[in-house]
Amino acid sequence: MGVVIPLEESKNKLASVKPLVDLTKADMERVNQLILSKAGSDVQMIPEVANHLISSGGKRLRPMLTLASSCLFGYKGENHIKLATSVEFMHTATLLHDDVVDESDLRRGKSTARTIWGNQASVLVGDFLLGQAFRMMVDVGSLDALDVLSSAACVIAEGEVLQLSVAKNMETTEDDYLSVIRAKTAALFAAAAEVGPIVADAGKSGRNAMKSYGMNLGLAFQLVDDALDYGGKAADLGKNVGDDFREGKITLPVILAYRRGTQEERAFWRDAIEGGNSSDANLEKALGLITKYGTLNDTIARAVHYGTIARDALAPLPDTPWKSAMMEVIDFCIERVN
Repeated sequence: MGVVIPLEESKNKLASVKPLVDLTKADMERVNQLILSKAGSDVQMIPEVANHLISSGGKRLRPMLTLASSCLFGYKGENHIKLATSVEFMHTATLLHDDVVDESDLRRGKSTARTIWGNQASVLVGDFLLGQAFRMMVDVGSLDALDVLSSAACVIAEGEVLQLSVAKNMETTEDDYLSVIRAKTAALFAAAAEVGPIVADAGKSGRNAMKSYGMNLGLAFQLVDDALDYGGKAADLGKNVGDDFREGKITLPVILAYRRGTQEERAFWRDAIEGGNSSDANLEKALGLITKYGTLNDTIARAVHYGTIARDALAPLPDTPWKSAMMEVIDFCIERVN
């Protein structure tokens, strides 16, 4: 079940994260070793829960951005390893918490930790990982890096609460939605990219460039994710197509379809999302309305817009393999719809 999303002006050769993966490979091996070390505990359930999610095959894009953004500015030390690991622990903690809040059963095609160990264990292990993340930030000894990442942690929590406040509310506006994804997703992308130039002593302009790059890349990434929920394949998503619909999540494809619909169609959306009537038949109808009003293409168009801002943020920086790889990540995030 799904909708084909044509991407205008698509390139012959699809973009890839491979250049970034190759450049960060040696450092990522060290990050992975530190992840396993810091996820350890004498309390047996902690490494069990943590490793269940850590080993589930995510791309580790956020820590790679920390490594790449530090190397982009010529960093030669060790602290970027600890910061990249901190970023990944923050991300993993938010996933553990997210799955509890959203009552999700699948994450990257595997049962979520909460379905195996329960909600309490998922929340508490998430808290443990956040604690470990902050200990590593303190070890780095950079107040600026600590400020950026701790601020991001607060913003992410605010985004979670904001999402709760607009959940299953069809009067949610596009601005409300953007506020949620800016806090929940883009803030960590921005922080992950910004701490690189901080440890590299790159100055204000470098920090601003990376923060803008990360923020807008994160917005593009989440917009595409939300489009894929109605137009992707379960095997690619690591979850079922239409999970957002079944959970009553208000995402941009739904917001636009609701706004553009007839009175009768808006009544359907209120019944399906607010009333929780998310049957397979209603999902089919929702997909039909989303197709009718072209809201997936418009969601992707907005992702392209933010991708362009991310590209412009990098543009003034010297041309290096690091810059080129980070540019290609923008295209990769958007071209996932193909």
